[in-house]
Amino acid sequence: MAPRKTLLIVYHSMTDGTRQMAQAACDGAAADPQAPVQVRLLHAAQAGASDILGADGYVFATPENLAAISGQLKDFFDRSYYAVLDQVNGRPYASLVCAGTDGQGAARQIERIATGWRLKPVAEPLIVCTHAQTPQAILAPKRIPDDALLRCRTLGEAFAQGLALGVF
Repeated sequence: MAPRKTLLIVYHSMTDGTRQMAQAACDGAAADPQAPVQVRLLHAAQAGASDILGADGYVFATPENLAAISGQLKDFFDRSYYAVLDQVNGRPYASLVCAGTDGQGAARQIERIATGWRLKPVAEPLIVCTHAQTPQAILAPKRIPDDALLRCRTLGEAFAQGLALGVF
């Protein structure tokens, strides 16, 4: 029997939108009880280098703040980056971005960090745009639409299946 694989989902969320997306990906990844994949969902403040080293694949989820990843996710990468450098080469990753506009800045930043770790992308960044543009709308709690959550869930499910089958 093949060893159990681990998918680590690291997220940060201030208005609950990104948490909903990360939870949907987690639910999708854990949907098949027969798949030999353990799914770990961790807030960026609780995740660190040992979590990265203990996983076979990663989903990084963030709101886009000022065209960049959130400070909490950046802090996670800052705390973990050098401790795992050259130890995770070739492992797969995907990203989720909850954005008020286009999300491309945060997606590019995750891609640049993942490139430094020599991770392999297994999907295009999944960006959900909330169109929040005023200070009130930006700070308000978010409700991610069901169709967007389904895309997150599908990404998680496909990622777990790919890990289980050894596709990536």
